Amino acid sequence: MRLKIHPLNPEVRKIAQVVEVLRKGGIAVIPTDTIYAFVCDLNQYRGFEKICRLKDVRPDKAHFSLLCADLGNISSYTKPFDRSTYKLLNKALPGPYTFILEAGSEVPSLFRSRRKTIGLRVPDHAIVMALIAELGNPLVATSLHDEDELMQYPTDPDEIVQRWDHHVELVVDGGLGNLVPSTVVDCTGDEPVLVREGAGDSSILL
Repeated sequence: MRLKIHPLNPEVRKIAQVVEVLRKGGIAVIPTDTIYAFVCDLNQYRGFEKICRLKDVRPDKAHFSLLCADLGNISSYTKPFDRSTYKLLNKALPGPYTFILEAGSEVPSLFRSRRKTIGLRVPDHAIVMALIAELGNPLVATSLHDEDELMQYPTDPDEIVQRWDHHVELVVDGGLGNLVPSTVVDCTGDEPVLVREGAGDSSILL
């Protein structure tokens, strides 16, 4: 099902409709400040399993990200990090960055795996923020793109609906998406390391 939501002023009723689907273990395709992504409720493992099947990855091998509301939300799912990491995150977020941090004690049980790290984002996008606020916890997210395919990220809602409508409960049409994914920074070592150059300016690491 396709659901059009205003990208700058999301309709409250429509946001509640998406959240109702996610709370029942459904999955949705939504726009972010970078590319469109599959998402599910962090507390609904059934939704996580559905996304794993679509991405053809084993649940214990999946490295999906969490879309969080703010820095405080992020710290609930990580081990304590130092002040320099805090300052970096505070400078970059919300924005088109994914930060890899050491996973907190909750993460293995939530994902039913032994994962030691977690990718976290605070997207600068009104629809994403409204969904997280209504849901009350982060979203699990991963791009529509298959890394093994020689194709661009899908950005046109018409194209996304045509390809994925029969595989997900909802496709949220928030208008044309961006072509460039988030910039990925690994903060698990002594110094932050640029893993992938993306939409976020990597000069924040300097």
